Amino acid sequence: MLASMTTTSRDHSVDLPTRCCRSARVAHAFLLLLPFAISCMRAPAPDVGAAIASPLSGKRTEGARGMVSASQPDAAEAGALILRQGGNAMDAAAAAAFALSVTDVSQTGLGGGGALTWYDADAARAEHLSFYARAGEDPRWAEPDTLRGDARIPARGAGTPGMVAGLLEAHRRFGRLSRAQVMAPAIALARDGFVVTPLLSRTIRSARERLARDSAALQLFMPDGEALRPGERLVQPALASTLERIARDGRDGFYTGPVAEALSAEVRALGGLITVRDLATYPVATMRPLCAEWNGYTVLGAPPPVSGSAVIEILQMAEAAGITKADGFTDGPEAIVTLAGIQRAVTSDGGWWRGDPAVMAVPARGLSSEGYARERLEAVRSLMQAPDTVLRGDPWSHEMDAPEAACTRDPYPSATRRGRSGAAPSEANAGQSAATSGDGAPDAPDAPSYTSHLSVVDAEGNAVSLTTTVGVLFGSGVYTGGFFLNSSGNNFDDRTQGVNRYANSTIAPMILLEGDDVRLVIGAAGSAYIQPSTAQVTMRILAFGEDAGLAIAAPRIQTSAVRREVEVEPGFTSDVYAALVRAGYLPTSRVSDLAFGAVHGVHVRRDGRRIGIADPRRDGAAVAQ
Repeated sequence: MLASMTTTSRDHSVDLPTRCCRSARVAHAFLLLLPFAISCMRAPAPDVGAAIASPLSGKRTEGARGMVSASQPDAAEAGALILRQGGNAMDAAAAAAFALSVTDVSQTGLGGGGALTWYDADAARAEHLSFYARAGEDPRWAEPDTLRGDARIPARGAGTPGMVAGLLEAHRRFGRLSRAQVMAPAIALARDGFVVTPLLSRTIRSARERLARDSAALQLFMPDGEALRPGERLVQPALASTLERIARDGRDGFYTGPVAEALSAEVRALGGLITVRDLATYPVATMRPLCAEWNGYTVLGAPPPVSGSAVIEILQMAEAAGITKADGFTDGPEAIVTLAGIQRAVTSDGGWWRGDPAVMAVPARGLSSEGYARERLEAVRSLMQAPDTVLRGDPWSHEMDAPEAACTRDPYPSATRRGRSGAAPSEANAGQSAATSGDGAPDAPDAPSYTSHLSVVDAEGNAVSLTTTVGVLFGSGVYTGGFFLNSSGNNFDDRTQGVNRYANSTIAPMILLEGDDVRLVIGAAGSAYIQPSTAQVTMRILAFGEDAGLAIAAPRIQTSAVRREVEVEPGFTSDVYAALVRAGYLPTSRVSDLAFGAVHGVHVRRDGRRIGIADPRRDGAAVAQ
């Protein structure tokens, strides 16, 4: 099976059409990022163009039926295989996600958590499932002097994992194949092994100290003291055994019995807080997605405690500023300078207005409303020169705004205003602290978390956008049952901490519709880079009409609420860099790498063709049914 997986993923790589003559500079930027041979021809419409070969396997794949894009090739193939066997988008997403827990083990796994947005094409209805890591019943979760985040006690940052519960619940509700069928590819990959990719080899090498905390993990990933190299085979029998138990017993195979008992015992022996009861009672949260109109599309985003509101806020402010009517970003100085200010404002908002909505009020509807976007944009425009710090806004006055027309066709209720979890409006900018990413680390390029995203659209038009994570590389480093436990408990801060609640996260699985039809399924990995990267690629595809393959490889920017530095990837024109300097920003060069937002998506054109895109900054692939 594994040999056929690898071969098939290569066979599905097809020619790369480009809509590149909006500006020759767009293609120029693409060349700077990747060794693609681009020739520029006039295209009569955004959805058609001239086809040219790409030497990179699976980064842009075109098909007429189902499509899976994931951050590791074998996992993408696992999802596509399930589609070929008659599964729907949720079957494929579950298969790919369980496969990623085997093959993308430094970023995600059974010991992690995540969130997904699902769209049922026949019913024209969306659902959101949140299953992020969670604080349990131990009262130390609420203590301000907790040792979470202490490098000497990494187990203290491990929250109760929701990955298995979330995937099983989503598959039970929306899938059509058996649990054994969708888990079979992951079990085979763990039992028989898979070929190590360059990214996995790099992350093993960089996480040497964390892996060294467990002798079994060290021997598995660094035999003879050296990290596994690209091309070597990784076999994980302990993980295969745990996956087989889940396939046989379902949720009970992980959250009760031997696996749960060993997990809790290991964590608590190392100073952690997870109890057997925490595992047995872990809840999956089912919600309506956030909903907004943008540029003629309906945007479905992930509600708190994850961060779809930030992507929507960027898109709404960009439309209000006229960016969506610009020619593009690559040679658009004014658009990029405005975008830098928008991203700083959104980062400031997201660093404060967050938390588990079951225990504290979070103004997610206000943050993603058109009215707040216009109000926030005026604040950005008032900053003639880039200040050192951008203060957060107050979205509460827009929390009860009437839903936009596209969001009234289906019950997307706005959050109930149950009182403020943070400052009152008059105190909204009092006591500003350094903005933090939703993954709990300081909003700085040297403190990223790592994540895994996959996007699926099936032949019937059903779609899944799914992001999962173990936090930082290999999570807490606590290794049990063949998997690593997350570090996501470190995401709590003094305002959001407490018992029995979900941690915060920057993950943002998104789906965009045109009418009732899916047009884009998208999300990203990369901590604080997730929402800006997702928004920038979305605008390139659906606002500027760029080919999805060009859009995902094109250069991006990243900003911070508390610094004037703007990280820039190579490929923008000199006019763009100069305009940032004139506006008071301090551009810093950032070579494209795994931390700079790894976007994976599926663009569904109006003619029905699926364009699967996998970010060249990582090792993923898009595979057609």
